[in-house]
This record gives sequence, C-alpha cells and structure tokens, in this order.
Amino acid sequence: MEVKKDIKLDDKKSNLNLDSRRKLSLTGVAEVINFNDKQITLNTNFGVLNIKGEDLKMTKLDVQNGDIVIIGKINSFVYSGGEARKDNESILSKLFK
Repeated sequence: MEVKKDIKLDDKKSNLNLDSRRKLSLTGVAEVINFNDKQITLNTNFGVLNIKGEDLKMTKLDVQNGDIVIIGKINSFVYSGGEARKDNESILSKLFK
C-alpha cells in the first residue's frame, strides 16, 4: 500500500530574522534570482522575496539548506505571491509588459 504525503504550507519551514536593520538571516530560500548592492530577489518557500537597501552583501549562502545572510542597510523586504520566472528576462522587461 502506497502512502502519499501532500506538502502543505505548514510543512514548509522558513525563518526571517532582522537584526538592527543591518543583518538579515533567512532560511527556506530556494534560489537567488537577482542581486546587486541595492536589491536582492530570492525565491523562497513562501514566494518571491524582494529586499531593498544600501550596500547589500550576501555573507553566507548555503544553497543546499536554503540559508542566507545579508548585511548592509535594509530598507524594505516584501513577499509577492508566486514563484519568479526562471527564464532569461530581466526584471525591467517583466515590469514593463
């Protein structure tokens, strides 16, 4: 007898810890979509996460476990619903469609 296990939203784990707007620690990261010193875009277990700030740097990136640490001045971070498209389109071309 085969037992199927459906993955529910509660089964997915993700933690986000912001320390003094200078250090952001995340778990549950599936992939890094885009990054520079002003913006980092990540696919997470709960959707796309856009992080904006100044002098942003990824100091720890563990792709296997989905852990990432970002330092710099964090101005905002916003989750959007779906998963980011994985094709070669730039973010600007996606915005102006």
